[in-house]
Amino acid sequence: MSVMGHPSFAAYSGSPSSASGNLTVVDKVPPDMMHLVDAYWYQFPPMNPLWHGILGFVIGCLGVVSIIGNGMVLYIFASTKSLKTPSNLLVVNLAFSDFCMMFTMAFPMVVNCYYETWVWGPLFCGLYGMFGSLFGCISIWTMACIALDRYNVIVKGLSAKPFTKKSALLWILGVWLFSTGWTIAPFFGWNRYVPEGNMAACGTDYLNKDWLSRSYIIVYGIFVYFLPLMLIVYCYFFIVQAVAAHEKSMREQAKKMNVASLRSSEAQATSAECKLAKIALMTIALWFFAWTPYLIVNFTGIFGSSKITPLATIWCSLFAKANACYNPIVYGISHPKYRQALEKKFPSLVCAGSTIKDDAQSTTSGVTQVSEGEKAAA
Repeated sequence: MSVMGHPSFAAYSGSPSSASGNLTVVDKVPPDMMHLVDAYWYQFPPMNPLWHGILGFVIGCLGVVSIIGNGMVLYIFASTKSLKTPSNLLVVNLAFSDFCMMFTMAFPMVVNCYYETWVWGPLFCGLYGMFGSLFGCISIWTMACIALDRYNVIVKGLSAKPFTKKSALLWILGVWLFSTGWTIAPFFGWNRYVPEGNMAACGTDYLNKDWLSRSYIIVYGIFVYFLPLMLIVYCYFFIVQAVAAHEKSMREQAKKMNVASLRSSEAQATSAECKLAKIALMTIALWFFAWTPYLIVNFTGIFGSSKITPLATIWCSLFAKANACYNPIVYGISHPKYRQALEKKFPSLVCAGSTIKDDAQSTTSGVTQVSEGEKAAA
């Protein structure tokens, strides 16, 4: 149906309760979407129109922030020679994924919140759900790749296999193929994409009690949530351990030499890699804070352990999408070399004193190789 004008939904009362005069959250759903709506949602009254207005406003603001923020990250990393490193290709892929997430998610949901139901038809409902799942999957596995890269540099040291641009591109290609395979599966009968509880967005069907449908949510959760989480925890456990051991040896050596510190320009290289690892860890933590509530909703749905409300589903979904806004902010605050490039290209955005330094003396690093002496010490 057309999304233009002000359609009347009086004829769309396809729910059982509407015949008795009781309104439900399903009453405004267009007829061509009714086969996708689970009977579970018929028990809920319509959401207050104010909630739709708030949701539309929030997703619209998040969309603007994410598109501008991640667009700037892509532009700066692409146009700054010192940032064109193999490791930063992973960062660029993360920013591109976040950019695409909100570019495809924000506008359709704003329109649906205005009409208080899904108005784009079944095909776009499936595509909307797929895009949200696809870019979320790409984000987490890109972060897992970043963690592996940091582990390779900081923990393995001299024994590490050099991380080249070819390696980075192969990793990125693998992430996209892996994510695409998982997210197109519902189009071939393994689960499906259906309207969320407030009928203004679409996602996986976590209310279907059929075990084929349930198995998709369980296996998807394992490979797209728990597996990358364990991989990241493994990498950062040994990264922290290696950094702690290095710092301890530095302090002991300084004590023997009766000096305050052994920090030098060489030592700053390892310190820079550690700073980059901290940035990646912060980004990853934000991802899990954002997506965990939505995972809980999905698992609650398939196991039926408690009641899920339309408002809860959409806020958890919105919270997950908001993750696309965090990364440009994290890098803007925590990545000195990115901040320097941002200050050069967009000086009007600087709200503090100049932070520009000569690149040769910058303590940040986008490189993947640490000086040999520091690798040996680590």
